Amino acid sequence: MDSEKHSTQNKASITIFLICGEHSGDQLGASLMRGAKHLNPDIRFIGIGGPAMQNQGLASIFPMEDLAVMGLAEVLPRLPLLMQRIKQTINEVIKTQPDCVVSIDAPDFSFRVLKKLKGQGIPLVHYVAPSVWAWRPGRAKKIAAFLDHLLALLPFEPPYFEKEGLKCSFIGHPVLESGLDQGNAQAFRERHNISVDKRLLCVLPGSRRGEVEKLLPVFCDTITLLKINYPDLHIIIPTVTTTNDYVRSFVAQRGILYVTILPNEDEKADAFSACEGALAASGTVALELAFAGVPTVIAYRVSAITAFIARRLLKNKFYSLINLTLDRQATPENMQEKCNPETLVADVTKLFNDETLRQKQLDSYEEALIKLGKGRVFPGEMAAKCIFNVIAEYKN
Repeated sequence: MDSEKHSTQNKASITIFLICGEHSGDQLGASLMRGAKHLNPDIRFIGIGGPAMQNQGLASIFPMEDLAVMGLAEVLPRLPLLMQRIKQTINEVIKTQPDCVVSIDAPDFSFRVLKKLKGQGIPLVHYVAPSVWAWRPGRAKKIAAFLDHLLALLPFEPPYFEKEGLKCSFIGHPVLESGLDQGNAQAFRERHNISVDKRLLCVLPGSRRGEVEKLLPVFCDTITLLKINYPDLHIIIPTVTTTNDYVRSFVAQRGILYVTILPNEDEKADAFSACEGALAASGTVALELAFAGVPTVIAYRVSAITAFIARRLLKNKFYSLINLTLDRQATPENMQEKCNPETLVADVTKLFNDETLRQKQLDSYEEALIKLGKGRVFPGEMAAKCIFNVIAEYKN
């Protein structure tokens, strides 16, 4: 941001209307608010958000949880409420006339609101670019018709939207603000009474119940086989509130005793630092493990029907964010048929035994993380700078 624009924004109060509909977006929104307040303390936030955003000073006009529904079966009974919330949000924006509206992820709700606000004289920004590089590339043209600016988490995303005439800024991935590289391995072992001679493997079967149900049986078969060759093996399984009971019950049914299950994410950084390797579902957690410096084997499995459709729709060569960022396979990916105990055991064994392979993966992590914004201004502040620029350009 040039000095003229920065000084202009500091002369007068700014009002930003935020729209957030899910937990991950709540964290992004809170980071954005921190960054904006750091750049300009004379700022006001209104809109919709969760606990993290409310802790930063947002008074949510209705509970964020009203929007946090997924799947047709869940949406249909709540459709009247969702339609009411869309209308309420639009009316609130028009009434308050903020300097900018920023929606954060949750495109099903956000885009319906933003389309209605087009032409109201308020700049419209969306935070988290839709994955048009993976499927439905035509979405880029559709959102370019009503958005003024898009904030992207991944460095390869802006060209997909810029070619449709939509300004798009890469601001960096939020994992860089997570602190997951600051874990204390010794403290973790002491808290859980795990001796230093135990070899720790972190197992992460996902955060959604459906994916955990598909992956946990395969992962349990894998660690049972690994235990034969590594009798000192101990398993760490971080969970989330919605999957903790299921994971505990399933592991107990399998009779796996050499395991520590963490009921929430509070200990994730310490757990990662204590583990020699990880077996993880494809998703953001793979990037978290890379940031923490944990060599990882990625795996994923969906239903046969979903896999059939996905193979015809998906455009990307890779699934892991590290591999996507580098455009090469830097970490093993075992999808669908390859997501089986024998293949996973072989890959984890290589990570345990081959120091050169481990170091190569760690070097690739660092390369990818730099591309994702490591060493730059934190993404929350980068996002705030972009929004201030949008406001200044719109006024001019």
